[in-house]
Amino acid sequence: MSEHDDKRPEENGDTSADQRGGSGESGNGLRKELPQEVSASVPAARDTPEAGSEPAPEPEAAPGPEPDSEPLPTGRQRLVQGLWPPRVSRAQLIVAVLLFGLGFGLAVQVASNSDSDSALRGARQEDLVRILDELDDRTQRLEDEKQGLEKQRDELENSSDQAEEARKQTIEKERQLGILAGTVPAQGPGITMTIEDTKGTVEADMLLDAIQELRAAGAEAIQVNGVRVVAGTYLTDSGKGVSVDGNKINAPYRFKVIGKPQDLEPALNIPGGVVQTLEKEQATVTIERSTKIVVDALRAVKRPDYARSSSR
Repeated sequence: MSEHDDKRPEENGDTSADQRGGSGESGNGLRKELPQEVSASVPAARDTPEAGSEPAPEPEAAPGPEPDSEPLPTGRQRLVQGLWPPRVSRAQLIVAVLLFGLGFGLAVQVASNSDSDSALRGARQEDLVRILDELDDRTQRLEDEKQGLEKQRDELENSSDQAEEARKQTIEKERQLGILAGTVPAQGPGITMTIEDTKGTVEADMLLDAIQELRAAGAEAIQVNGVRVVAGTYLTDSGKGVSVDGNKINAPYRFKVIGKPQDLEPALNIPGGVVQTLEKEQATVTIERSTKIVVDALRAVKRPDYARSSSR
C-alpha cells in the first residue's frame, strides 16, 4: 500500500471526527438560536428552589367579612336611626305646644258648629220657617229702635224750644228706664208661661235660659213668681226650689212677660229651645198669649255707690 493509502484512513477518521465535532458545534449553535427553549428553561430554573434558599412567601388572600360580624344596616334602618330618638329644641317644643292648642280649639269650634247644624238639620220645615220669622222680627225691632232715636235727634235739632223738647224726652226716657230697672209698674201685651215641676228636676240654669231667650225675643218686662227680673238678676238653686235675687220661689214657676206675643212664644218653642229642654226633664210647660199683662212687682231704687252722672 502506498503512503496515500495509509494516510487516507487517518484522514478519513479525522474527517469524521471533525464532522462530529462540527455537527456538535452546529447543534449547539441551533440551541442558542432557539429562544423558546431558552425562555422555557429559565422559568423552570426559577421554579426549582436552590439548595439552601428559602421558599418565596405566598401572597395573602384579600380579607373577607368575618362570619360573626354584624350585617350593614339597610336604608330604612338608617332612616329610623336618624329620626329616633328625636332631637327637639326648646323653640320647636314651644311651637308644637302652640300648634296643638290651636288645633284643639279649632276642633272644639268645629264640634260645636256641627252640633248646632245637626239640630237645625233635623228640624221640621215649619220650625225653620219660625226661626227665620223670629230673626226677621228681631231685625225689624232693631230698625224701629234706630228710627226712633233718629227721630228724637231730629226733633231736638229742629225744635224752636230745644230746652222744652229735651225735658219731654228726658221724662219719657226716665219712664222707659224705670220699666227696665223695675222701679215702676208696667202693663201691655205679652204672654204667661207656667212651668209645672212635679219631679223637682228643674234647676236655676234652666230658668235663666228661659229669661235670656225672652230678652233676646224682645221682652220689655219680666216677673217670676212675684219677683221683678232686671238686668242684674241672678238665680241659684235652693233646696227643692230656686232663689231669684235671694228670694226663694217654688214650683210652679209662673213667668209674666210683656212684649210682642208673636215673637215671644216662637222663641221658646224653637227646636232644642227652652220648652224642649224642660220637657226632657219631665216638666210641663204651658204658654198663654194675652193682650194685657200686668207686671206690678217693683224693685227698690238703689243708689250706686261709685257711679255718678257725667251730665252737667
